[in-house]
Amino acid sequence: MNSFYPLLHEQRTFFNANHTLVLENRKQLLTALKTNIEKKEAKILSALQQDFKKSPFEGFVTEISILYLEIDNHLKNLNRWSRPKRVRSSLLNFPSSEYIYKQPYGSVLIIAPWNYPFLLAIRPLIAAIAAGNTVVLKPSELTPYTALILEELIRETFQSEWVTTVLGDADVTTKLLENKFDKIFFTGSTQVGKIIYQSAAKHLTPVVLELGGKSPCVITESANLELAAKRIVFGKFVNAGQTCIAPDFIWIAKKSKPKFIALLQQYILDFYGSDIQNNTDYPRIINAKNFNRLIRYLQPEHIIFGGVHDVKELYIAPTILDNVNWQDPVMQEEIFGPVLPIVTYDDLEEVILYNQQNAKPLAFYMFSGEIEKAKKFMDKLQFGGGCINDVLSHIINLRVPFGGFGESGMGNYNGKFSFDAFSHSKTIVHRKNWLDLKMKYPPYQNKLTFIKKILSLLK
Repeated sequence: MNSFYPLLHEQRTFFNANHTLVLENRKQLLTALKTNIEKKEAKILSALQQDFKKSPFEGFVTEISILYLEIDNHLKNLNRWSRPKRVRSSLLNFPSSEYIYKQPYGSVLIIAPWNYPFLLAIRPLIAAIAAGNTVVLKPSELTPYTALILEELIRETFQSEWVTTVLGDADVTTKLLENKFDKIFFTGSTQVGKIIYQSAAKHLTPVVLELGGKSPCVITESANLELAAKRIVFGKFVNAGQTCIAPDFIWIAKKSKPKFIALLQQYILDFYGSDIQNNTDYPRIINAKNFNRLIRYLQPEHIIFGGVHDVKELYIAPTILDNVNWQDPVMQEEIFGPVLPIVTYDDLEEVILYNQQNAKPLAFYMFSGEIEKAKKFMDKLQFGGGCINDVLSHIINLRVPFGGFGESGMGNYNGKFSFDAFSHSKTIVHRKNWLDLKMKYPPYQNKLTFIKKILSLLK
């Protein structure tokens, strides 16, 4: 017997007893979750600092504040989102009433990543609870201090039959995936996402995969270069570049490149100072494996700024690479670190061709002073989500979905889209008894012409 069978059996029994269907129970849990996060804020921020030297400000803004907004949003709208929605009946069903019901999947597995280990564990959990599921949460083993505070938070907020945390390494995740869940939500790399998808397929389990990819940032000649540099430096180097929607590389018009590079350097120094290694606002790389992967990109002939690194501290300075070509290792995979390569284009058709021939990125960014042209251009491309004249900000609004495209993921979440991700839409038709036409019943002779006339009226 699989070692997790008793746990999952306990949760499934709890779910089948309909405990999770009561809306007030769900609301009480969400309220308790918010209260306990508030109580543990200092411990959470300390754990993030211990895991990779994330500053309290960055930890709060990028890992905690969004959760408060998400919980409030679910509490405010849960009654409306969960009630049956009546839709216009089909004439073919006359007389009838027809509804869409939101139904929880049942037992769900949430596998959280290490780069935003608190945010990306709790955010999907909020929606899973709001939708009425039981949850097994698997934090990342690469952020052990945050994993421990997550386990403590979950244990003190939920009964284990409803939500529980499983700690451990990749082998533990593999054993979890041997079990049948009703939904799996995974955030992480494309490589691991494929493994998750294969495991889910054995049980025909639906999945949400939030992955990554090389997210381009295109800068046209009409762009406000100073504002572009300022916003890109923030978006690229927050969390030391370990952000799935960070600009992966800059694609810039040749004329604009020299000035833009100078502005990038200026804003890196403005934000982090000349002694970046001792600046407490700048985080570290998560572990030695990722550190060693990233320093392979630091080829001296390409470094025009930064490149300083210290393996003892897992520190890599914000680094700009120039004269990069598409065959270089840094352009072959998602960087996921504080290394920013710059390539140039002669014509924007090059960008369209690249998008058509390569994996679709999780994000796409464009800086331009010609907004209508930029909108039309972005409309031609395929990607998860993006911005014109900014980076990262498309994840802020709870009214819009966030998700990948192709190899950058499948499914989406954020606000109501999160609730929908953990809910099955079930159709119920209530047929009336006072009329029952004989037309649909055998024998069918001489009825075909009449049926075609009826159908023509429905066009």
